[in-house]
Amino acid sequence: MQATAAVVRERSGTFRLEELSLADPRDDEVLVRIVGVGICHTDLAARDQHIPVPLPAVLGHEGAGVVEQVGSRVTRVKPGDHVVLTWTYCGTCGACRSGQYACCERFFPYNIANGARPDGSATLHDRDGQVVHGHFFAQSSFAEVAIASERSVVRVRDDVPLELIAPLGCGVMTGAGAVMNSLQPRPGASIAIFGVGPVGMSAVLAAVVCGCTTIIAVDTKPGRLAVATELGATHTVDATQGNPVEAIIDITGGGPEFSLECVGSPKVLRQAMDVLPRRGVCGLLGVVAPGTEVTLDMDLLMNGRAVRGIIEGDAVPDLFIPRLLDLYSRGRFPYTSLVTFYAFDQVNEAVEDMEQGRVIKPVLRP
Repeated sequence: MQATAAVVRERSGTFRLEELSLADPRDDEVLVRIVGVGICHTDLAARDQHIPVPLPAVLGHEGAGVVEQVGSRVTRVKPGDHVVLTWTYCGTCGACRSGQYACCERFFPYNIANGARPDGSATLHDRDGQVVHGHFFAQSSFAEVAIASERSVVRVRDDVPLELIAPLGCGVMTGAGAVMNSLQPRPGASIAIFGVGPVGMSAVLAAVVCGCTTIIAVDTKPGRLAVATELGATHTVDATQGNPVEAIIDITGGGPEFSLECVGSPKVLRQAMDVLPRRGVCGLLGVVAPGTEVTLDMDLLMNGRAVRGIIEGDAVPDLFIPRLLDLYSRGRFPYTSLVTFYAFDQVNEAVEDMEQGRVIKPVLRP
């Protein structure tokens, strides 16, 4: 099958629309016509090689669309189903057998490292017959159509526009899940969220759902802080104006019970831990290059504080994404206010707008 896809061919390069050859789906794969695909910082980290994905490549891992074809052993979806695409997992390691699929011991090779299926076979070729690396998060959905592993496909309700559902596949699920699944704050709890891009904004929305009564949004962009207030943040802190740690401790009278680092910065992680009172918990969400190190105060940690790494919001996508959509349909999780749509050939404009902070969650419409 021939399909148009956005290809990045060199480190930090621009995306170029190219006509590629897409392999046929295997027995355990699904062919999806992409209606919308979110752009995530993880895509840009891969483009810039902070995440070492082989190039040239088709990225994209927040795809949503309609199933066109299924392999003979696929039972979860059928042609015509509306689906959102997420990540895949091996299904056999200890974490997977425990239902903790986001902590799959083979997460990296199954979703990122190979630029191909787990067995090394390619799914994409260019007009010259050369391999274009794909299968990014088992989908590579910066394209008109994508082949997805059955395990990365979640069937969703058909009364919500698919292009609006796309961001649930990663960023929104990650931020919301970090609060609702990982931290699980009780009603009346306090939380400070460092970085209110799409992940942090989703965490703000989830904190509202959980009944947190002190929700502090921290960022360097006043526009984002204003949006966070509209979505339910009770306080905002501009990190460029004074010491954010002191400001947050002052707001809470001693520190919030929970904090989230959504930036991917050692400096910000240190701040997110330093604001905590005893027994406080900091969740780490920000994506960093492998080998990134941070310095923490061991005395603070020893005195009852904790820092916890969180991947994909500790979510089981088949359960959590429909739950978020149910909340959205009832007006309790208005994540679509974060979305700005772009035509597929505006992919580089969308990326620039996201990097400059002009939009929060760009979504392409292939």
